[in-house]
Amino acid sequence: MVSKGIPVLAALAAIMTAGLPAATLDDEARYYPIITIAAPEAIRESRDTGWKPPPGGPVLEVSGIAIPDDPRAPAPLAVATRKGEIWLLDGAGGGSVGPAGPGRTDPVTYRLFATGLHEPLGLLWRDGAFLAAQRSELTRIADTDGDGTADDFATLAKGWGVTGHYHEYAYGPKTDGTGRLWLTLNTGLNLQEQHLAATVRNETLGYAQGRWRGWALVVGDDGALEPVCCGLRSPSGLGANAAGDMFCTDQQGNWIAAGSLVHLRRGGFFGHPESLASADLPGSPLPTIRTDGSPNLGPITEGLPWPEAVRRMPFLRPPAVWLPYRKAGQSATDVCLDASGGRFGPFAGQLFVGEFTQAAIHRVFLEKVDGEYQGAVFPFRAGFASAVLRLAQAADGSLFAGLTNRGWSSLGPAAYGLERVAWSGVTPFEIRAIRALADGFELEFTLPVDPATAARPEAYALSSYTYLYHSKYGSDETDAQPLPVRAATVSVDGLRARLQVEGLRPLSVHEFDAAGVRSATGAPLLHPQAYYTLNRIPSGD
Repeated sequence: MVSKGIPVLAALAAIMTAGLPAATLDDEARYYPIITIAAPEAIRESRDTGWKPPPGGPVLEVSGIAIPDDPRAPAPLAVATRKGEIWLLDGAGGGSVGPAGPGRTDPVTYRLFATGLHEPLGLLWRDGAFLAAQRSELTRIADTDGDGTADDFATLAKGWGVTGHYHEYAYGPKTDGTGRLWLTLNTGLNLQEQHLAATVRNETLGYAQGRWRGWALVVGDDGALEPVCCGLRSPSGLGANAAGDMFCTDQQGNWIAAGSLVHLRRGGFFGHPESLASADLPGSPLPTIRTDGSPNLGPITEGLPWPEAVRRMPFLRPPAVWLPYRKAGQSATDVCLDASGGRFGPFAGQLFVGEFTQAAIHRVFLEKVDGEYQGAVFPFRAGFASAVLRLAQAADGSLFAGLTNRGWSSLGPAAYGLERVAWSGVTPFEIRAIRALADGFELEFTLPVDPATAARPEAYALSSYTYLYHSKYGSDETDAQPLPVRAATVSVDGLRARLQVEGLRPLSVHEFDAAGVRSATGAPLLHPQAYYTLNRIPSGD
């Protein structure tokens, strides 16, 4: 572990946080304190499994979190680790999870439940057992004799490609509103000769990847894989919204201009063409050629701004929400719905998105316009001890954050750990939501505003930009334009401000800075920045 005070890490932090909102960690902590869940200093070796703790205790690189609402569950909280273990925890807080909270010293107990898994990157309790996606299969893990240790490991699904490339992660499972199990699969990067023998190749398009790499899949009750959509690079987080529709994050890289949140639906293609290596496999909803012999996908044309790329390639689907690089994270991870009904503050029904590099969580508001999702991303909470890889909401509404930087760069003093974000009960002054209008936007606030400030057009600074669709790594913001605010009207209750904005552009990010707005008590916004992805302009109010 390295001290954050050394010059090298200080310089790295400055680079990684360039352009981030100015809210301090102390400001955020007033509303949402972070509670560190103590890791066991020493755990005796397990006689049942033969597991022995490494020197200094277990390496708790949390890669999956399950909070079973089931009296049959062996513990109120379970975590999987990247090293292949499942641990059961008691006393970690979160309502039914136990009593621990800020200022409490209640002991947290750990029990080893399972070992030997191959880099599980998710954990779910379902029908009396844990489910975890390993590199090559979805596994059901159960304790059949009641001794508190897993003794039954059953393959629920398999059949996706594994070439041996390090980047071929498998994520999940997560359930949508109908209870279907979803998985997402990374693409391999720059596959070498030793990997190609285990790939599938689309001769029409010329791409080669492991089977179903870059796809989102649904697992049937019989274990059959249903490929749903593709074009994903590193879809490391899955989660359903309040309507039960499934979303995933993707991370900036080749073909992926910036981090994003995409709506997973049948036949969607989200930009990474190497996933099309599996386009003509049985079960694919995106065959290269239609049954009438006409081309279904057409050529991949790169070097275009995203709006133009979508117009030329109608099979290309834009993200529901772009996560502008550094401003709204650098490597998005898990997706978690605030289903607390207000027990976690004023953001019920919205999504929280984990952030790896900046060790943070962002917040997303979604709406549907002409049947398609779009919406805004906001800063929420920074200052975690390490990269936030997994999120799960407890019974009291608080969020557990599973941490591991896997040896890659992230802010924070630790390499791994488990933390919990609680709500203090004090409502922060924030932009709760942004909704698109035919002639601008409506901003909804968590507390009433001072109309003398919120009705001033100059209290808001808006601009828009897009990205380039190309095979290079990421994209700078391009075609940036200022957006004049012509008028601002505040609602009678002070909770909404309607902005008339000139120059709205579809398929572009619209960036907000509302630093000039004050609450009715004179307070500034905790986070005045927001980033709305305007895929479609509403036709009317």
